[in-house]
Amino acid sequence: MSGGHGAVEGSNKRVALLISVLALFLAFSETLGKAAQTESIGANVEAANQWAYFQARTIRSTVLKTADEALALVPPGPNQDAISAKRAEWAKTLARWESEPATGEGRKELTAKAKASEERRDLSLLRYHHYELASAAFQIGIVLASAEVITGIAMLVFAGGFLGLAGAALLGFGYLAPDALPFFH
Repeated sequence: MSGGHGAVEGSNKRVALLISVLALFLAFSETLGKAAQTESIGANVEAANQWAYFQARTIRSTVLKTADEALALVPPGPNQDAISAKRAEWAKTLARWESEPATGEGRKELTAKAKASEERRDLSLLRYHHYELASAAFQIGIVLASAEVITGIAMLVFAGGFLGLAGAALLGFGYLAPDALPFFH
């Protein structure tokens, strides 16, 4: 009988090792998932700020264009030179607001920045979803492997190990190629 007890004890040690490895990968997955979630939130806020600045520039441009159109309706008179100078100044301002590569604050540059932030956000969300699914696989794998210790049903530890492999694959895809699995989008 002591031989049977030793076999069970050895099996329990292997299951405990599997649970430890699954828990380690779960910790990686949770950490990477939290980082991806934080990155997606930050990129989303950044994109929203850039679009808000873009909208502010658009509103200011519209106001300036309206003022320019109103001045264009003023009949020629003694202030014509001042009006022409003001309209020329406004035209330069409008052109600068449309594209200002030196500061990156023109509407064209703001659009590019906002779209880049949105792409970072979307990539981070893809990663986050992979990490969340990986975490679920690791957690269920841990539960199944733990249940094998209590029940002695060997298939539970194999199922737990399989879920651990699936979680590791999801973790790898999330880190290396989050857009490679289109059915997770």
